[in-house]
Amino acid sequence: MSTPAPQSAAAPARPLSLGVIFLTLYIDLIGFSISFPLGPDLMAHYLAREGQAGVLGWLVGQSDAWARALGIASYAPVLFGGLLASVFSLLQFVFAPYWGALSDRRGRRPILLFTVAGTAASYLLWAVSGSFWLFFLSRALAGAFGGNLSVATAAVADVTSRAERSRAMGLVGAAFGLGLLTGPMLGALAVQVNLVDRFPALAAWGVNPFSVPALLALALSLLNLIWIGLRFRETLPVGGGAAAPEPRLRNPVAAILGLEDPALRRTNLVAFVFAVAFVAMEVTVTFLAAQRFGYTARDNGWLLAYLGVCAIVTQGYVVRKLLRVVEERRVLRLGLVSAAVGLVGIGLAAQPWHLYVGVGVLVFGSSLVNPATTGLISLYAGAGDQGRVLGIFRSLGALARAFTPLLAGVAFWVSGALTVYVAAAVLVGLALALSRRLPAPVK
Repeated sequence: MSTPAPQSAAAPARPLSLGVIFLTLYIDLIGFSISFPLGPDLMAHYLAREGQAGVLGWLVGQSDAWARALGIASYAPVLFGGLLASVFSLLQFVFAPYWGALSDRRGRRPILLFTVAGTAASYLLWAVSGSFWLFFLSRALAGAFGGNLSVATAAVADVTSRAERSRAMGLVGAAFGLGLLTGPMLGALAVQVNLVDRFPALAAWGVNPFSVPALLALALSLLNLIWIGLRFRETLPVGGGAAAPEPRLRNPVAAILGLEDPALRRTNLVAFVFAVAFVAMEVTVTFLAAQRFGYTARDNGWLLAYLGVCAIVTQGYVVRKLLRVVEERRVLRLGLVSAAVGLVGIGLAAQPWHLYVGVGVLVFGSSLVNPATTGLISLYAGAGDQGRVLGIFRSLGALARAFTPLLAGVAFWVSGALTVYVAAAVLVGLALALSRRLPAPVK
């Protein structure tokens, strides 16, 4: 992969660059989250085709054995989905620092083009996954190339001043929220169209009942590829990659521990502890609503849509205004306090409106924490190290998503909702204590 010609001083205006980055992230996350509502149906489809053989049989056997050992046999399908999600997230954990560091060396634009093309290939493979092992391989590829979000985040750091850095990260959060809200809705709609029912001969080519969502994700990735090719101009400053070390795949834990700046290590730890607490809520709140208030899938869909809208409004507007007058560390602490209150509120909710209030308070807090921590990480990092450091930051979020769904789900069914949410609030309290020793960033 050749080193791109960095942009000149006559680069496009910053608002255009941020808009291009926003749309790049948004399209990427729509494609990523299209598969979210399909997990149980995917499992049923491949079990009906292949029974208990091969990779599928091993995964199902493992999830069934764990569920029986814990006395939660009804949770086995969720454990199965959690195992698949863990593979995806673990690969993001490994690759996010690599893509970020590679973009420090080679430029943001070529790495984004390469990784989005790889993501598109994963969706094409999914569209023709007539067997489970092909589907599993497609998700593994998507996880490996999905670490490219760190590259787009580093591009935000490239095109913003230090004073406006954290406010711009709120825009990144809004793109995440909007993409994760749109994708599952599109997936739920697209899966209603089964190409095999209409054209049975396509089954010989691996086309399956989930090919339409996969093809829609593929189309979005190709659109993103064209968009980046036409509008995404290189953001790495002239000569910016010369001093960056040649990146290599390495143990991500070693990369985290190898961060030289104590402020970077502490901020990453704050973000990771908070991510564990937040993901615990994400994977259990629908179970709580169904168990405590009799929520149906449609009711939970509205609840998750409300969660997404709260995140978009807060990160896209409120936090950008707040960071104009309040510095990042105070915004971070305010967000952590709000998140802890929201978690306790959800755990104690006795009426549906209590649940909505708790979710709203928690999401408000999360929407302050995420831009503040991302901004602080970027401000503590050197100008030539943005991709690597932000890649490590993103990889920790992926690590939280790799193991928390399984642990939180098991804890929910074994110990109950209140235990999970109080424990999550305690974790947020720990993050708050850690955040009090962060130094003021230089702007």
